[in-house]
Amino acid sequence: MKTVAILGGGPAGSSAAERLARGGLRTILLDEKLAWEKPCGGGITYKAYSQYPYLMENDKPKRLVSDTYLAAIPSGSVKMSLTHPLVIYSRIVLNRMLLERAECAGVQIEQERVLGIDRQAAGWKIRTRHGSIDADYCVVATGARNPLRSVGTQYTAQDTMYALGYYVPSQRQHIDIQFLSGLEGYIWVFPRADHLSVGICGKGEAAHALRVRLEAYMEQKGISREGATFYGHMLPALEDNGWRNNRLAGEGWMAVGDAGGLVDPITGEGLYYAVRSGDLASQALLSDLAPQRREELYRQQINHDFGFDLLYGALLAKRVFSDIRFFGAVPNRVVEFMRRSPRFCEVMQDLFAGTQPYLELKNRLLKNLDGTVHEILMSFLFRKLVLGQTQA
Repeated sequence: MKTVAILGGGPAGSSAAERLARGGLRTILLDEKLAWEKPCGGGITYKAYSQYPYLMENDKPKRLVSDTYLAAIPSGSVKMSLTHPLVIYSRIVLNRMLLERAECAGVQIEQERVLGIDRQAAGWKIRTRHGSIDADYCVVATGARNPLRSVGTQYTAQDTMYALGYYVPSQRQHIDIQFLSGLEGYIWVFPRADHLSVGICGKGEAAHALRVRLEAYMEQKGISREGATFYGHMLPALEDNGWRNNRLAGEGWMAVGDAGGLVDPITGEGLYYAVRSGDLASQALLSDLAPQRREELYRQQINHDFGFDLLYGALLAKRVFSDIRFFGAVPNRVVEFMRRSPRFCEVMQDLFAGTQPYLELKNRLLKNLDGTVHEILMSFLFRKLVLGQTQA
């Protein structure tokens, strides 16, 4: 293999490109926008920066935030002080930093729009606005709105969610998370270095309706939209069937980050999975295996590392957000349990840090909580709504 083309310059593409170049492969990264802003919190979890310390240890503008308020109507709100803070970037700052790392590693970066790719006997011909590029292999990092239909995850309407929000010229010291009745999603307020990211993500509801919910919340909380910039984006949020049939790799290509559907179906968090999938793809490509075995290795690595856990998360997602049987929705119960139980707060701490797998959540809840909350969790309510009877 002589040349690898990375199609997309976000965190997944930049991470894969950097590692491939450091491994000695000629690597070309193509992206029309390169660094750009995006409606998301921009939070890097402890799980991410403990594995990849450069995500924290750098001189780029960022915020380390520990105090988080979770709220659900009518249960009110509860404060949680994170043991491991979130590291919060503006997405344009984060993307630029990762692109700089890739360029320093020797990646050839081209600000170019990819119009299409054609499979050839010797590899790929990548068509751009200004000509074509030949490559032996493609890493697809085009995001959720992947225009290349022959590669990457194949979504149905049920496998996506909208994320939209405002870049607000204001400051605060804490994170706010607001759960809303009947919405598989939530509102967030994340403090970045010089502004707030105020947004909403949700599934099964039109973008216009989500924006109405968000603006009503901002008005209620006194967050002004004057001078704020609006952003909108689509995110993968795979259902269980989407995970089982996910198209992660094929002959001569691998998909990373959003293009591979690699986003937490409950929280919408994708930055860790972007960086991690870029790393795993590069490991597979740099191995001594035959091409088809490299693609199989990548699939196995994804499943073993986090894929099976995200599949189980997809099974839990609707129960967590939308099931209102048995005395209220789960977010309300979470807020109430956090008030009652320090051990439950520890569980939530680890969920925010990214260190608590969904697959191990049931056993931890049943074995390690104090008596009062343990009895509640053992009730029919929590068995049905969160712990479930469904096997991943």
